[in-house]
Amino acid sequence: MLEGAKSMGAGAATIASAGAAVGIGNIFSSLIHSVARNLSLEKQLFGYAILGFALTEAIALFALMMDFFILFVF
Repeated sequence: MLEGAKSMGAGAATIASAGAAVGIGNIFSSLIHSVARNLSLEKQLFGYAILGFALTEAIALFALMMDFFILFVF
């Protein structure tokens, strides 16, 4: 019973990885659209995109940490 609950909890925590992947796709899609509209701001927009990527990836890594925490600690 406990193993099943752990697996279900780990699966639910893994869903955040899919959300992070969608978020990263949106970030770089917006970067491409923004640079196409205003090429002179390319360096500044790229910096903002990398910051957004890092924050979104941190959420994915936090979800992965929770996943391992659920599987191996409880």
